[in-house]
Amino acid sequence: METVYGSVFKGSNAIYACQMNGQGGIRAFGEDSPATAEQPFWQHLDYKNQGSHQWIMNTPLLPSPAKEGLLGESIRPKVLRTGEGTLITLRSVNRNDNARPDHLVSFRIYVNDRVIISSRHRKIHSIDQVVDDLHNGVGAKSTGHWLIEIADAITDEVSDFIEELHDQLIGFEDDILEQKVPGRGELVLLRKQLIVLRRYMAPQRDVFIRLASERLPWMSDEERRLMQEIADRLGRGLDDLDGSIARTAVLADEISSMMADDMNRRTYMMSLLAMIFLPTSFLTGLFGVNLGGIPGNKYPFGFGLFCLLLSILIVIFALWLKRSKWL
Repeated sequence: METVYGSVFKGSNAIYACQMNGQGGIRAFGEDSPATAEQPFWQHLDYKNQGSHQWIMNTPLLPSPAKEGLLGESIRPKVLRTGEGTLITLRSVNRNDNARPDHLVSFRIYVNDRVIISSRHRKIHSIDQVVDDLHNGVGAKSTGHWLIEIADAITDEVSDFIEELHDQLIGFEDDILEQKVPGRGELVLLRKQLIVLRRYMAPQRDVFIRLASERLPWMSDEERRLMQEIADRLGRGLDDLDGSIARTAVLADEISSMMADDMNRRTYMMSLLAMIFLPTSFLTGLFGVNLGGIPGNKYPFGFGLFCLLLSILIVIFALWLKRSKWL
């Protein structure tokens, strides 16, 4: 097969398509510059695009399991060997506009020694660095090297997001030390993001470990070693996630304790006020019965004297509470 473009790639509506030159760069291919079988090529597709969907379904380059995987709804990271190639599903942080980073995006790849077919629907920003490296001549030289570049870029983005979450957690801890309660739902959102990231990155690390351990014909020993390093780096990120999740539980307990202490303090103050005014309430109730014989009812300064006695009684009772260390 000297040229493959006209018979294989026509009508794919690819987001990005190139052929590697084996030196870290690329050569674009199209109708005027057909690709050859000498170097591997990469087709990046949107599986929701009707043309790309039909191309995946009809192309002879892909076995049936790979077609189903590139178009399927499975979002959990996994790896599946099929024929001469391998189908890989990965997850990356969502950096698209008007989207939360923890709404992870799926990235599906079919790769062998001469072809890379990748599909996604929402944009994956970590791929941009891989594309830029290829355009600058410092990118992947083979399909195995390309997979290393993709895994490294995705893991870097995940690590950056973990650092962002860690910084938010430290901010919450500082607020707690200053007796400030985080806004309603902020800690819940942080905990949810940590748990979601932990849920999907743990199987993704297992995918990297499997790729590093299996002797795939299109990956060299050096590439397997690099893949193991990426898996180890992601594993350290997972350890940070586990620690952060535990710290959010401690923060939640501390916030509950702060709110309970605040409520107890207010209840305590209300109880003290009730105790202070209890004697005066008794006296005012007693003198308010409106029966004959009340002392001072005919004395012109009786009301003022009564109020003065009540004030003195309140002060004496407050001093007694303070001396008893209730106040």
